[in-house]
Amino acid sequence: MKKIGFLSFGHWTPSPQSQTRSAADALLQSIDLAVAAEEIGVDGAYYRVHHFARQLASPFPLLAAVGARTSRIEIGTGVIDMRYENPLYMAEDAGAADLISGGRLELGISRGSPEQVVDGFRYFGYEPGEDNDHGAMARDHARVFLEVIQGKGFAEPNPRPMFPNPPGLLRIEPYSEGLRDRIWWGAGTRATAEWTAEQGMNLMSSTLLTEDTGVPFHRLQAEQIQRFRDAWKAAGHEREPRVSVSRSIFPVVNDMDRAYFGHESSSQDQVGHIDGGIARFGKSYAGEPDQLVRELAEDEAIAAADTLLLTVPNQLGVDYNVHLLDSVLRHVAPELGWR
Repeated sequence: MKKIGFLSFGHWTPSPQSQTRSAADALLQSIDLAVAAEEIGVDGAYYRVHHFARQLASPFPLLAAVGARTSRIEIGTGVIDMRYENPLYMAEDAGAADLISGGRLELGISRGSPEQVVDGFRYFGYEPGEDNDHGAMARDHARVFLEVIQGKGFAEPNPRPMFPNPPGLLRIEPYSEGLRDRIWWGAGTRATAEWTAEQGMNLMSSTLLTEDTGVPFHRLQAEQIQRFRDAWKAAGHEREPRVSVSRSIFPVVNDMDRAYFGHESSSQDQVGHIDGGIARFGKSYAGEPDQLVRELAEDEAIAAADTLLLTVPNQLGVDYNVHLLDSVLRHVAPELGWR
């Protein structure tokens, strides 16, 4: 069995061609899609986080709302840019959202991706320290966040508090037990995947890697996953880790699918540059279900992962995206042994 979820970037634009024309549309449709996805058997509802963009941003109100409207589906992010986060306030938000959902939160965090503005985290009040860069700042924020969500007391109580305190040092509240084991790091390289394992976080790997060795994307990603698992074993963690990969998969089962995605059937890996470095982008999968089954059976990274996140074109509307997810579950997943 492989868990199958969706990943939405939550784009919105005031265009007649878009079914998602405002921020309110993006948020409310994100909730509706999670509810409908749960009903057809999808395992996870994940959301991308971007700042200064017409996309989903601060995720916790949305995650809490989805948690209140659903009962089974995992609820997560892919990913939260830790350069922008106050780790203690984030721990409060995450604890509250996890409790509302009944312990279904799966938080993907990372250094983040290229931004809409120059050093946007500075507008949020965060400056890298001396002899430090913004990547190290993100890792520092993540370290503090991981520490405080474990539920250990660290803050000295006021001897004359407004309300009685429990004995000892105080912890962040609300505390949600088990959340620490449900934190994922979005890793863009093989080395970062090894670091992720050392920190005891699950691995989240997307449709691009910020390195290239000349091999197909799925093989490079499979190597990244193996290095993660080897590093996890070497670190001696007691629990089994989880690994997710993202893919764009579009079964063509009707004329509308063909109009939207028929041109993607010849998609190939791409090599380009991000933040001044080389990157390899994985191809999209589009075509008749039997064609997809043949192609996806050769994807070594999907085979190595326990969770597959399907990127969805959210501006095509909730109904179409439910159809898209249902097509994967009905026509592709069973043939590949994912269901």
